[in-house]
Amino acid sequence: MGGTGSSTHEGFTAEERAAMKEHAQELRTAARRGSRAEKAAQAEQDVLAKIAGMGDSDRVMAERVHAVVTATAPDLAPKLWYGMPAYARDGKVVCFFQSAEKFKSRYATLGFNDAARLDEGSMWATAFALTEVSPEVEARIAALVAQAAR
Repeated sequence: MGGTGSSTHEGFTAEERAAMKEHAQELRTAARRGSRAEKAAQAEQDVLAKIAGMGDSDRVMAERVHAVVTATAPDLAPKLWYGMPAYARDGKVVCFFQSAEKFKSRYATLGFNDAARLDEGSMWATAFALTEVSPEVEARIAALVAQAAR
């Protein structure tokens, strides 16, 4: 293939590399834990600690998202996923919260993986930008999580 030799692609960003390293550490830590109950309890503590370490705006939104997800779908297990709070069924991440500061984004994101099965026709959203979590937004999150947890 011909090219101009002035490619701007340099691989993963520093933030992406850091997220991959966090994920590798998460996997190593989970493998060292004891019983299933201990793993679940520690995974939730890890999520809460990650949320507590976020900047003010992201922390407030992540706390609300965590409360809505755990109340709406208590069967989804909180866990860290690439350094982000996530909620899984049978080990597969269904949804996650990505803080704005994590990848130096303009807004935080509530994302859903294919395990969520939010299928709606031939095209549907799998990520939603969050700038605040109002009561209306909480209701929308609850509806999406309820659909995803089915």
